[in-house]
Amino acid sequence: MAAGCSDNGDRGGRDPERPTELATQKLTWDACPAPSLQEGTGTAPSPLPGGTKWECSFMQAPLDYADPGGETIELALIRARATDPAKRIGSLIFNFGGPGGSGITGLPSFAKSFESLRSRYDLVSFDPRGVGRSEGVECQDDPELDAFFALDSTPDDAREEEVYQEGLKRFADACEENSGDTLPHVGTANAARDMDLMRQVLGDAKLHYFGISYGTELGGVYAHLFPKNVGRAVFDAVVDPTGSGEQGALGQARGFQLALNNFAEDCVKRGAACKLPGSSAKEIEDFITDLLARLDKKPIQGLGDRKLTQTQATNGIAQALYSKQYWPYLEQGLDEADGGDGGLLLALSDSMNGRDQNGDYSNLQAANAAINCVDDKARFSVEQAKAKLPEFREASPIFGPWLGWGLISCSQWPVPGTWEHPDVSAPGSAPILVIGNTGDPATPYAGARAMAAALGKGVGVELTYEGEGHGAYSIGDACVKRTVDAYLLDGRVPKSGTVCP
Repeated sequence: MAAGCSDNGDRGGRDPERPTELATQKLTWDACPAPSLQEGTGTAPSPLPGGTKWECSFMQAPLDYADPGGETIELALIRARATDPAKRIGSLIFNFGGPGGSGITGLPSFAKSFESLRSRYDLVSFDPRGVGRSEGVECQDDPELDAFFALDSTPDDAREEEVYQEGLKRFADACEENSGDTLPHVGTANAARDMDLMRQVLGDAKLHYFGISYGTELGGVYAHLFPKNVGRAVFDAVVDPTGSGEQGALGQARGFQLALNNFAEDCVKRGAACKLPGSSAKEIEDFITDLLARLDKKPIQGLGDRKLTQTQATNGIAQALYSKQYWPYLEQGLDEADGGDGGLLLALSDSMNGRDQNGDYSNLQAANAAINCVDDKARFSVEQAKAKLPEFREASPIFGPWLGWGLISCSQWPVPGTWEHPDVSAPGSAPILVIGNTGDPATPYAGARAMAAALGKGVGVELTYEGEGHGAYSIGDACVKRTVDAYLLDGRVPKSGTVCP
């Protein structure tokens, strides 16, 4: 791996020295408390069907796997025990993506979708290092984050460029000041090593895994590092592991544009029931482009004393495209913003940024930045990003500039990156089921095929879902659920190239 020559504490090589003493630690499981502020607000998770209660614990892991006997950190875990202990296979570990998403809050939120799998698995998730309760990265305080997320991230002149760069610098400086000792060690390769330690501590001979979105990249890196330890694994909403960060952003521009077009086409088909102006998808998209241009010149009333800016509106639109279930909110939010009320689009943007109604932020975006910037080696200058903008605008007039300027988001970061792209080749691994959704905006469909090929012949098994949204299994399609459950519960590997529904 490229990580072998990096300077970020990720020097363990393909199969690093195991922290043998930590592998024998015994976990103490207790009733789960309410989520911490860094994980997001809420109440303690409710019992599952049948009365099964969620249990939480902490696992010790090396801060630096190059020094497995050195300083340790605590990783927060959550589990729900299998309903049929006599037929239990082991633990099924989940990562719901981000990077930066809390598994402690994510697993209970999505547990209903995975209830069938609990018949033979303990469902387990965790806050990866740098996330939530697991030594969560801290950067700016809540008022500072309000200002940061309101920045114009698609600057139009030299002064706006300077202001944007200054904002990125203040954010990075705050991360270094508040979490500098942790930042070099929160990369994906170390999170994968944490999962292998977790496998041992949980008493499993193999790692059974369900990765979603970024969780597929984490799973791919795990399979590369520990191919012989892979059990039954599913990757859903698949990140393309073969492209650079720039190529990933360009792919997202195309993916969000496709999803927006599908949303607009649906609006047109509903005729007068659609609140947005336009008799074609292009006219609706032109309306959105015009709305964003107006917001660039003059933000409108949002929530409380906060305004809706162009950047926040774009962020809110993207958030609503993650699921077809959000399309009615997107339509309503766009219609209201056209009339001067930006509250709904700002609420959608807040959701993307991890802000609750009380103005408190989780560490979702702080962890996202920390993990992405220690993984990705690229450091773009303003001039380099501007040179890429025509290609990004061609991919998406609406999302292209937003994602193109995003290339400079790590330019001020205090820790060097690790790789141009992760190595996920996993010769000798058990089959891994790789699910691609044809309408996925955030991890475009082509990524699934690239992941399956990169895992290697006989390892990556492709399953296609022809539909909308980010991911496939939790959408509830009967074909996808039947195929995945048959693999995870009974070990029946589908034919690669299977298409659902």
